[in-house]
Amino acid sequence: MKIASVRTHLLEHRLTTPFESASMRFDRRSHVLVEIECDDGTVGWDECLGPAGPNAAIVAAYTPWLIGKDPRETGKIWSILYNALRDQGQRGLTITALSGIDIALWDVKGKHYGEPVSVLLGGRWRESVVAYATGSFKRDGVDRVRDNAEEMAERRKQGFRACKIKIGFGMEEDLQVIAAVREAIGPEMRLMIDANHGYTISEAIRLGRRAADFDIDWFEEPVVPEQISAYRDVRAGQPIPVAGGETWHTRWGMWSALESGAVDILQPDLCGCGGFSEATKILDLATLKGTRIVPHVWGTGVQIAAALQFMAAMAPDPVRVNPVDPIMEFDRTENPFRQAVLTSAIEAVDGRVAIPDGPGLGIEIDRAALEEFRAKQ
Repeated sequence: MKIASVRTHLLEHRLTTPFESASMRFDRRSHVLVEIECDDGTVGWDECLGPAGPNAAIVAAYTPWLIGKDPRETGKIWSILYNALRDQGQRGLTITALSGIDIALWDVKGKHYGEPVSVLLGGRWRESVVAYATGSFKRDGVDRVRDNAEEMAERRKQGFRACKIKIGFGMEEDLQVIAAVREAIGPEMRLMIDANHGYTISEAIRLGRRAADFDIDWFEEPVVPEQISAYRDVRAGQPIPVAGGETWHTRWGMWSALESGAVDILQPDLCGCGGFSEATKILDLATLKGTRIVPHVWGTGVQIAAALQFMAAMAPDPVRVNPVDPIMEFDRTENPFRQAVLTSAIEAVDGRVAIPDGPGLGIEIDRAALEEFRAKQ
């Protein structure tokens, strides 16, 4: 069994209403899928976190090291690719591109052996997970306080029991949004806040102290990801658990945060941290430090499937008396091809998402959707 070809599919949709986080503005949704085909016809899929075009270029750069390799040798291939570009690529696009390749290879391996990836990772501990709705970005031309509150009230009606809102646009306005959302969703629904590294240390500490009265589950990316010591300062200076990790890559990138006690919750993205091969190592490191893992998810149904396979295989922490089950990030912002790329959509029902049990990622790709949403060159 050998790798015969590697292809990328750039997908794009221009948004009806642009929106923004504290660090980025979106006027379109763009994602890139990776397709790996083997000489026996087996095909594996995944996607890469981050800018679609640059990721596709790095995947193309990796391709000569992939052709002719045995796709089942995922660990060996990961090391070959990492070493090939390591001098300039210990994190960033080289790793996000490698992530897409690695997961596609695991998809191939699962299909070859007729088992879900979660079984190959060690076994399925669960068949579904609780989902939390991510949304409430700042949208053009609308009142943010009212808009966010109405959106999350609607998520509650849809059955979600937890949600995450975007902050980082100014402390007083952010606190108004937090208060309005808490009132709209009631006291029982879990609420998380995500600043997308929009604050300084002192600002994050001041906001965390004031926002704690609204029963916040975690404070995500309060400060820029380069400054690990800043995360420690924020964690020590206010009472809300601190989360981060979507922009930290590989076990080495995560270890500096874990070793120094920078976060309460680590958030590796399967399509950004190095794929399944690396995420399992990150999980082991987090277990050693007693740090909770909540994967970051931002992409199509392909990434959703990958995250679900990983969460299915996340064993309960043996050190904890009452282990905490994983919770699934479920993006609710506009993206018409999120589920359209799958022949069978993965949706939340009453606040839970079922984990596919078919071989590999447990999904099939709708090629007609790939053509419909293909990015215009």
